[in-house]
Amino acid sequence: MKKAVLLLVSIIFIYSCKQKTNTDVDYSKKSIKKEISQHEGEKLLKQQCYVCHNPKASHDSRVAPPMVAIKAHYIDSNTTKEEFTEEFVNFIKKPNNETAKLKGAVKRFGVMPYQYYKEDHLKKIAEYLYDYQIEEPDWFKEHWQEKKGTTNYNEGKKSTAQNTEKSNEEIGLEFALGTKKVLGKNLMGTIQKKGTLAALQFCNEKAIHLTDSMATKYNAKVKRVSDKPRNPENAANQREIEIIEMYKKALKDSLDINPITETKNEQVQFYYPIITNGMCLQCHGNTESQIKPETLGALNQLYPEDEAVGYTENEVRGIWSITFKK
Repeated sequence: MKKAVLLLVSIIFIYSCKQKTNTDVDYSKKSIKKEISQHEGEKLLKQQCYVCHNPKASHDSRVAPPMVAIKAHYIDSNTTKEEFTEEFVNFIKKPNNETAKLKGAVKRFGVMPYQYYKEDHLKKIAEYLYDYQIEEPDWFKEHWQEKKGTTNYNEGKKSTAQNTEKSNEEIGLEFALGTKKVLGKNLMGTIQKKGTLAALQFCNEKAIHLTDSMATKYNAKVKRVSDKPRNPENAANQREIEIIEMYKKALKDSLDINPITETKNEQVQFYYPIITNGMCLQCHGNTESQIKPETLGALNQLYPEDEAVGYTENEVRGIWSITFKK
């Protein structure tokens, strides 16, 4: 609970970086060409929802239902945009089994973990879902017809967006979210099928390798770093710590969270925050009340220098730090 996005960063970021020399720091879109006529809700849908709800994921590899299933269950011929928006926003702000409409999905995947989203972003996503046809898996039409006896489930206008040249922020975000999707799919799948301990083993043995494989795919250097690392290999450098502190303040002040890019010579350095949700706290929460004793024991054994505990929901746990050619 998916990838272009409007990229205007708070003035705090600009002021904090003015003193850097010989570096071109970009806080907004540089590209002259833009995606034409793309609804902002479509951008946010792809950026924030498709990590788990991607329509291209196979049926067996899914960790959550496709967004078209959500649209189909929530919207019928009698549903107003206001009614849908209210239900959609309220559920995401407080996911629970009682108000969930996709009971089959809850049974298969569990209730979605709470994640913080800006309410105006959720409303824009809801508006797009209501007004536009959205991408759906090949199997869904037949599945829905067998279940409901109708194919009237994805009504609306067709998007007229045209893909043109991408800005550095959009490229970096594509790399970050693409890697996040691969890691998230594997991690959530492991938790759902084998539990938290197996997921911890996955992180220890495979997360860095999967990240490296995505870096090779994108021809970029992809890192996840933190000021409180679990693995010493993921420790942030001084500049990355400065960026983390910027994002912490932005989150505390309820400012928009957007990518930061810095260009030097022909290299682009991209940063984007990693923010905790409820699922993260199984391994990164309070050691006395949220992390189970057996999990804590495994953490101490696998990561004797672990600093990555004590978090609550909606905190900056680290950042994506990605380097690629301009």
